[in-house]
Amino acid sequence: MENILALLQKFDVPTPRYTSYPTVPYWQHDTINQTVWQQSVINTFNHENGELSIYIHLPFCENLCTFCACNKRITTNHKVESPYIASVLKEWNMYRGFLPAKPIIKEIHLGGGTPTFFSPEHLTELINGITHDAIVTDEHEFSVEVHPNYTTKEHLKALADVGFNRISLGVQDFDPTVQYVINRIQSFEKTNEVVEWARELHYKSINIDLVYGLPKQTVASVEHTIHHIKQMMPDRIAFYSYAHVPWKSKVQRRYTDDDLPKANDKWQMYNTGRKLLLAAGFDAIGMDHFALPNDKMFAAAAQGKLHRNFMGYTTTQTKLIIGLGASSISDSWDGFIQNEKEVEAYEEKIAQGILPMVAGHHLTPEDLMIRKNILELMCNDETTLQPENIDPAQLTIMLQKLHELEKDKLVQLNQHKIVVTQQGKLFVRIIAAAIDARLLRQQSGNNTFSKAI
Repeated sequence: MENILALLQKFDVPTPRYTSYPTVPYWQHDTINQTVWQQSVINTFNHENGELSIYIHLPFCENLCTFCACNKRITTNHKVESPYIASVLKEWNMYRGFLPAKPIIKEIHLGGGTPTFFSPEHLTELINGITHDAIVTDEHEFSVEVHPNYTTKEHLKALADVGFNRISLGVQDFDPTVQYVINRIQSFEKTNEVVEWARELHYKSINIDLVYGLPKQTVASVEHTIHHIKQMMPDRIAFYSYAHVPWKSKVQRRYTDDDLPKANDKWQMYNTGRKLLLAAGFDAIGMDHFALPNDKMFAAAAQGKLHRNFMGYTTTQTKLIIGLGASSISDSWDGFIQNEKEVEAYEEKIAQGILPMVAGHHLTPEDLMIRKNILELMCNDETTLQPENIDPAQLTIMLQKLHELEKDKLVQLNQHKIVVTQQGKLFVRIIAAAIDARLLRQQSGNNTFSKAI
């Protein structure tokens, strides 16, 4: 890849991650309310013949990982489990109260926080409470994120018994120096034990999350980590760039910018990790995922059926996602809402019988079109703009930016068709930003988004 170091310097700027469009900072909250949201959910539910996915946020952790920018509550008090589960089930029943038919569940994802903070019994109660009056598809994907240090075989068995077939283990890095600075001491042996339990219990897909660009991390520590990963051989690997957003997550101020690798070093980490994973038999999928040929994500990418939403890349093509729990985001395709972020505020609204939405956005026709374009770039490496739906002045700016990217050999343009080059795949967030109408109008990004590289 020619001139890659110069491009890294040029494009290592704050850029959205595009798990949604519009991105959350550009939502117009006055465009949506509870009535508009409910009708949007009903419309999409009917259009999709009752099919939906569910994301459940379980925010509690016993230990604070200082690299994490997720919404979480640090506590060792497990008395919080029961009232929180009760609130989530009440929220689901609110949705069931206005859905016009029995829902068909294609996907459930438990995120956190640390979902296995909750006891196996409470997790069973939660899932049974959601599925008992619903239809679960034969090809469903139920997945859970786990921290190996807080996960038992009983957790995995309880989840398998209620239909869970995918598991994602957070690792980040096995280097002791890195683990110390991010306050996540986790052994290979414990991680491998959880992987072996998942295989014994017939989980169909095992994912491991890795992060490059962490404080004190080096190319050698990435090599060390992937050496251990190859001993476990998960079905998928998510190899993310560390998102440094200390203005959002104050615990990230435990270390300074001087402790973070520069763009060139991050590139060396990613490139080294990528080469090692490809040599081990994984195939690169989307921006930051790798999968073995036997995994559904590999097949979905090959067939052009890969999808992306707030849960990241997925093989489930679902337009309606109901988010339950504090800070969860729901997606009705033409609308987004986010729940109250604080546990107490969330539980209080639930107790009052009110949907706990605190922010949201109703998509315009332009939003819907650009959402489709960015989704296609992220999943299929190409898209075609529809100029008749774009303001002429805005289209001029987009095309100027795209022609600049073409000069850098990141895209190939054929009138309004955009094709991401092999070199451009590392910069797909930059390419998406070139057609992000709301970002272009605002012309802002500092102290809003993490850097692109």
